[in-house]
Amino acid sequence: MSTAYVLGAGMSGLAAAVALAEKHAKVVLIEGAPQAGGRCRSYYDPQLDTVIDNGNHLVLSGNHSVHTYLKTIGALDHLAGPDRAEFNFAHLHTGERWTIRPNDSALAVWILDPARRVPGTSAKDYLALLKLLLAKKSDHIRDVIACRGPLWEKLLRPFLLAALNTEPEIASAALAGAVIRESLAKGGTAYRPRIAHPTLASAFVDPALAYLKAQGADVQIGRRVRAITYDNHRPIALVLPDATIPLAAEDVLILAVPPWALGELLPGVTVPTEFRSIVNAHFRIAPPAGTPLMTGVIGGTVEWLFAFEDRVSITVSGADAIVDEDRESLATRFWAEVATVMRLPAALPPWQIVKERRATFAATPEQAALRPPATTQFP
Repeated sequence: MSTAYVLGAGMSGLAAAVALAEKHAKVVLIEGAPQAGGRCRSYYDPQLDTVIDNGNHLVLSGNHSVHTYLKTIGALDHLAGPDRAEFNFAHLHTGERWTIRPNDSALAVWILDPARRVPGTSAKDYLALLKLLLAKKSDHIRDVIACRGPLWEKLLRPFLLAALNTEPEIASAALAGAVIRESLAKGGTAYRPRIAHPTLASAFVDPALAYLKAQGADVQIGRRVRAITYDNHRPIALVLPDATIPLAAEDVLILAVPPWALGELLPGVTVPTEFRSIVNAHFRIAPPAGTPLMTGVIGGTVEWLFAFEDRVSITVSGADAIVDEDRESLATRFWAEVATVMRLPAALPPWQIVKERRATFAATPEQAALRPPATTQFP
């Protein structure tokens, strides 16, 4: 019987292993880090005396692959969010607050209602989105649409920055178009916001590991594959610090690892070479009653604010400009903005800063062209 080896137990690796196990394949999942989940992980933080996520990950109701994965591992009930698509925003300096309330159908009649669309916009402003749907792979967003005005500043820029984790003006218009095609263009039923509850691990990681164990998969955590040995046109062994695992001709090998690791393991592959950081902050304080689960913040450093039962978390995407700043100064700056938006006391509560320096590849046209295909030159 052939064996399917999956290297990497981040979300890609877990999803691959689960899909293979569901088809009754013999799965061996190998992860070099001391825990599964990759950037989608949770851990106990002694400074806050609670379990926190490394960052805040938003799922949209139209992310069908995510929902299929969660259904397979029995964790669909671990996503929380409103029954309809609603997005709350607050402007840090003007005090302005608004909620975007799209209708469910793909026919976007909501943009005809000033009370439901972005303040200061007209219905015709939204036609610019159609240009992104037709963008070429070489186009930057700024080449396709005007990166200015109320719609850009109050919706498109924060939305695309969160989705692509790259300065939207220079990001890939084709990737932006793909995001819009699978969300905004399909109507509100496709982009109802969903947040893992109570933690990322409880939704995406722990149930997957339990499912794999129940299916008889061999999950090896904390064992890093140092190299792959090749013979002509076939990989023949996985080299670990303490062992060498031979690969039979009929075995399957999936590399679900970061680009820099892939470049070391697979000869001749092209991978992105530029990356963008994300900075998250967690504050141990209960949000005011009735606070929305998620709020977009305009005009400050904080971009998205998440309200959990026992803590408040914030995310700054494309955070290269601040990732090297002192953690305490970041916490102080972030909390000043959070306290203003949520009308909380100015005194800094217990906090934690989490920095992901290479969170994603830089989603520019040039770097997107370096992304490798799913198949390799090896059978």
